Formats: sequence, C-alpha cells, structure tokens
Amino acid sequence: MGAAGIHQLDSSHAKAQLSLARQKLAHGETLYIAGLGLPGTHNSGVALVEVTQATGPRLILNNEEERFSGNKHTSEFPQGSLRAMAASLRARGLDVTDIFAWVTSWDYPTLAGTIFRTVLEELPQSLKLMRTLEATGFDGRRLDQMTRTSKIVARQFGLAAPVPLIALPHHDNHAWFSYAASPFADDGEPVAIAVLDGTGDLGSVSLYVAQGGAMRRLYCNENMFDSLGAFYSVISSTQGGWTWLSSEGRYMGAAAWGDMNRASNPYYARLREVLQFEPNGEVKLNRALANWHCDPFQNPYKRALIDILGEPLKPEQLWNPDAVLRVEDIKHRPDTQDRLDKAAATQLVFEDAMIHVVDHLLRQTGAQRLVLTGGVALNALGNMRLLEHFDEAWFANNQGRKARLHLWVPPVPGDAGVTIGAAWLFAHLAGAPRGAPLTHAFYCGEPPARAEIETALAADDVASQQVGEVSTQQGCAEIADLMAFMVANDGVIALYQGAAETGPRALGHRSILANPCDPDAREKLNERVKYREAIRPLAPMATLEGARQYFELEDGASDSDYNAYNYMVLTAHSKPGARDKIPAVIHADGTGRLQIVREADDPLTYAYLKSLGRRIGVEMSVNTSFNVAGPIAQTPQQAIDTLRRSKGLDAVLLVAGDGAVHAAWHGGARDSGRFTGWLAEWKAGRAAPDQSRSGR
Repeated sequence: MGAAGIHQLDSSHAKAQLSLARQKLAHGETLYIAGLGLPGTHNSGVALVEVTQATGPRLILNNEEERFSGNKHTSEFPQGSLRAMAASLRARGLDVTDIFAWVTSWDYPTLAGTIFRTVLEELPQSLKLMRTLEATGFDGRRLDQMTRTSKIVARQFGLAAPVPLIALPHHDNHAWFSYAASPFADDGEPVAIAVLDGTGDLGSVSLYVAQGGAMRRLYCNENMFDSLGAFYSVISSTQGGWTWLSSEGRYMGAAAWGDMNRASNPYYARLREVLQFEPNGEVKLNRALANWHCDPFQNPYKRALIDILGEPLKPEQLWNPDAVLRVEDIKHRPDTQDRLDKAAATQLVFEDAMIHVVDHLLRQTGAQRLVLTGGVALNALGNMRLLEHFDEAWFANNQGRKARLHLWVPPVPGDAGVTIGAAWLFAHLAGAPRGAPLTHAFYCGEPPARAEIETALAADDVASQQVGEVSTQQGCAEIADLMAFMVANDGVIALYQGAAETGPRALGHRSILANPCDPDAREKLNERVKYREAIRPLAPMATLEGARQYFELEDGASDSDYNAYNYMVLTAHSKPGARDKIPAVIHADGTGRLQIVREADDPLTYAYLKSLGRRIGVEMSVNTSFNVAGPIAQTPQQAIDTLRRSKGLDAVLLVAGDGAVHAAWHGGARDSGRFTGWLAEWKAGRAAPDQSRSGR
C-alpha cells in the first residue's frame, strides 16, 4: 500500500504532513484538506474542508459519486465528484494544487489485513468469502483501481507526480466528525460515542469517549461479522427481497405492519438467538444459526435458522415482484402477515442489540450524552427506542443521578460521511479546534447556474417559464406562497434549490412535496410519482411549532433547539388526533420520521411551511426525496429527467444560484393543465387584494 501511495497514520509521510500542518496553522495559514472515498468501497466520493487555527474545520462540500454517476451506492472511482470539486475550487480562486493533504475514509492496509484475518479465523468454511468479491468490505473487482488512486487523481488533474494519500481509521473518522459536529458542548463532561456499522477496517463495533477536547477509543470488537449492520442487512435482504443497502430502510418500514410486541411476536424469542448478548456490552453472531460469515449470499442460513425463518431468498430472486415483500398483498397472499411479523421480530432483536451495547457504554463512561454514528444509525426507529429506554429511571438506577439520555445522530452517519470524517480527523490531529456544530446538510455540489437550468429546460417534451426570484425577502415569500398554493390544492411538486443534501435524506433542497392532510397523498406518491412500495412511510417536514403541535418531541433530543430532528434520522410518536389531521405522514405504528426546518438554514422551505400553515392550518408538508429508482437528482438535467419519469409530478421549481426561479412541467400531450391553471389562479388571488387596497 505504501508503494501505491497509500500511507498509514504512523508512517513517516503522515507524521511529516501533520507536523507541517501544525506549523502552518500556528502561523495563521488556511489549509484545504480533501477526504477521499476510494473505488472499491461503497459510497465513494470526496469532501473538501477548510481549516484554520482560529475556527477549526469548515465543510465546503461533500460530493457523493452516486449523485454524479447515477449509480446508487457506487464503488466506482469518484471522477465526477472530483471534477465538481475542482470547479468549486476554481470558483473560489483556488486550484487542486492548493489542497494541502489528501486523506482517505478507510485505513486500507488495516482493512486488507482484517479481511485476511477473518478468513483465517473462520476456516475452512470461509474460503468461499475469497470468491465473493462484494461481500468482504470492499468490491474486489475494483481493487486494482483502488491501489492506483494516487496516480489516477494525478492524471485527472494533470499533476506532475502521484498524489500521496494518508489512510485514516474508518471508525475514528466516523466518531470524531460526528462528535465534533454535534451540539454537545465541550464542557468537561464526558460524551459517549458509539460507531455501529456493517464493518470498519478493524471491526464492526467501536466505542469511544470524548472529554476535554480529546477522544479516546474504549473498545473495538475486531470482527467483521459480529455486526449489527450485517445482521440487519442479511435478514432484510433474504426475507424482504431487496439487495443490501436498499433492503434495510424498507424492512424497517415493514416492521410497523408486523407484531412489535415482544411477548406475542411468534418469531422474536427464537430469532433473538441469532445474536449472543455477552458481558460488557459485546454482541456476537451465533454461528450455529447464521452462516453469513462464510457464505453471505448463496447460503446465509444454517438449518437451525431456516427452521425459524424459512429458506432465504436467493440473489437471483431479489427485486423479483413475486418475491419482494409487499404490504399490499396482505389481503390475497396468506404469507404476507407472517413475513411482516418476521420484519418486526428483526427490528426488535436489532433494538435489543443496540440497547445492550449502549447500556454498557453509558455505565462505563458515566455519560448521559451519546453520539451515535455508523450505518446502523440510519435506523431512525431504533434511535428513538434508545431515547425511550435510557430514561430518568434508568439513570437513577444505574448512575445514581437525575438525568436522561441525550442523543445526536449526524445527517450522514453512513459511509458517505466518512470522507468528511477523514478530513475532520486530520484537522484534529494537526491541533485545530473541533469546529462549529452542524445545523444543516446542504453540501453536495454547488448551487446550479441559471445557464445550466435553462439548458436543461430546452426540451420539446418539457414546458417551462420563469415564475419569480428568491434573492429578495418579498420574492422568496411569493415563491413560497405559490408552492403552498399548489400543495394546498393537493398538487405534488418538486423543489430543486442550492447545493444538494449530503446523506440519504432529502431535506428541502431536492425534495418532492405534497399535502400532509390529503389522505390519498401516500398512494398518489407511491403509485404515480415515486413508484415505490407502500410499506415505506412518507416523512413529515415541519417548522418547530408545527412539529410540536402534532408530535411528541423527546427531551433527550432537545439540545440546540431540537437539532437532532433536523435530519430525518429520528422518529417521533404522533400525538392523539394527528392521524386524522395529517394522515399522509403518520406511519402504521403512529410514528413519523420527522424533519424540522430552520429559517436561517433554508429560508425558502421555511417560508413555504409558514405559508402552507396559513392555507391548510398545518405548518407541515410531506417530504420525500426527488428521485425515481435512483440517486437523488443532483444536476438540473437529472431533475428534468426525473420529471419525465414521474407521470404524477405536477411541476418542478428550479432555483438558480442567482435566485431566479423557473417552473418546469410536462409538455405537449402530457400537459395536464394543472400547473398553468394553478399559476393563473394564484396570480389572480394575489391581484385581488392589491386592487381592493388601491380602490380604498
């Protein structure tokens, strides 16, 4: 790896770079650090971070390659992400040569060693792992490209020499950034950090404590398959009928339709035996039942687990309509409720495991604040369960004080965020302060130029016109009210503005919006707009006032004005009567995966919610990602392509970097007339009060 230009943290190159970084920062210089997700590991991409001694790291962008390539969770070389980063540098009067250090999201030498150690530990059955290229932490088919990354980057940018890469530990990257970006103050009290993952470069569970400006690792399980993430991925895929990285969120949604009672669920008690709950918070895979440590795709179950769950779906069955779990089939397929109960049992066992790990961590550290990160932290329902479990009674019994758990999860806890983490960790090791807490996630790419939007709109099958601008307060209010008017009339619109969200959730910059009071909104969006399964809930986007009106916000998520609810990584219980008023955003179990919008971070979406409140009586909207069976739309061209694929989408509002707003809708024979009718009616309604005032 060293010969390939990939240097570990204890190498002479890394030590020299860190020493030089300390000197430059001490002299008041600004450093630019690039965090790189190499080909071969899923969610490749690049982050660009600016670092000063005065303010610490500041995130400029986190470009996820899937957004530029169109291939979800891609492991390909991040060429598009790098190209876009170079353009961002040029816009700031900088160049790629101004990047001080390139750091990677994985410690690749350690990862390679862990894979070989895992194979040796599980011999002879594990020999199959060597033939399963995509199951062992990285895509072996891209291994050669990964080791040539320093040369490929140099060639892409015309540099004279290969770019040396500093490989930083995967879980350390997760942990430090997630803590540093959290709202938890460095006040001398400990903050517990849990990295729960599919796998890292050393293990799949790592625990830390941060205190006094420093972070210390307490534990790593040093095993790739004693993994909560792998448990959930395998079961959700082989029982739900989807591939890994697509199955987990769907299966979590399906759990709400099953029996979520531990006492009555027919699978829970037996399925719990798949995980062994050891002392000191350890969780291990029961290899008498599970076989995915040896053969994760073709034969992931042993006979004892088949006796519990039935035969697993084979890779060739995944995504087959006859195999995929559909709640719509509950009336005519007798096995559907049974499959939903299995989903519920899986979620319950998973929550037990999370609680087991966190219980020990809180006892060990004496902390009441927890930062949860890693791919497992995308399970928003499990996150809520932690807040419910570690209540005042738990702290009274186990820490002897009046307290309750305070939890924070970053907007990008999965591997798409580790590029940021690597740059953040390098800055920390160079002596920079931790940086400002995160308040939003709008960091993927740059706002689109007006010319880009106009080029994308120059198509025969798309109608469009400029409808206003948002560069002034009045203009922003008018566009927000137009959006609210259409949604109040049960329209379905998309909002495309600014830099895209980093992370898997659309949060108002690449969102499809609809009326939460419309009881048909879920069916309309699933069948005519997104073409997705009914088991997947629609998320509520709200102002803080709107959220408080209809949801029970946890005290343990209240730090920095309930910042934990900003990113759709935490569910909340709805209040009595909420389903009657906002049925579109209340899931089968009475919860909502909530997002609170702040005026300072997203003035247009905030103004839309306020205007919607005046029109429908609720400062809340349906929010789902602006995509159809692929990554979230990144470019204006992708936005228009998504409109073409979505027959039920009434209009897309595209906001240029200069504030100009264009509306696009289906043209020609596909034009329903809905948008132009609404626009005319909205204009007439605004003109009437003006005429009345002038008459007086």
